[in-house]
Amino acid sequence: MFETILDVLSEKPAYSTIVIHAPIGYRDRPGDPPRTCDRDARKLLGRRHGSIGTAPTYQTLVGGELENAHLDAATMVMLPRYKEIFAEISPFRQRTIYSGNPELSFYRLNGDHPLSYSKSVYTGSEERRRLLEAKIQSFRNVLNGEALGVPRKYLLDAGALLWTARLVFSHGAKRLPADAEWDSEGLRTELVY
Repeated sequence: MFETILDVLSEKPAYSTIVIHAPIGYRDRPGDPPRTCDRDARKLLGRRHGSIGTAPTYQTLVGGELENAHLDAATMVMLPRYKEIFAEISPFRQRTIYSGNPELSFYRLNGDHPLSYSKSVYTGSEERRRLLEAKIQSFRNVLNGEALGVPRKYLLDAGALLWTARLVFSHGAKRLPADAEWDSEGLRTELVY
């Protein structure tokens, strides 16, 4: 387990593909429209659309502007991690690091259909476990992380992003949007799944 994104990037031998559950590519100012990848992902996920958070703006990441940031509760909680990733990300690093969302990964694992239940309920947790075990032979080993105090829902998310990283590595991942977009600082703004 790693404490920071810098620890992940410093690992030797280096990872060839990393998919993280954090936005890469940002809006410039509060009030700017949502990123295309976020809008497209929400459409795909239907009633599970709430799992796609609001990407912070450059003003929020650099200056800490929160008063008019219009961020959802989950993004506010994750903001310190997003700032940490923001400090390390560059267009060059996007050769290795990709932005994903576990619910999009599960959408694809489920034959391009949104899942029926939240990962926070037993039925939803089991739905996700079955999908992952069908694709990752040793996924039960990932669930052993529960013994380390990692909640099951986060292990399921990690498994989904691991599966997506394998797709990215083998050039089989899908991207939202299909046509590449970049933010004002040259970061590719997309979600892979």
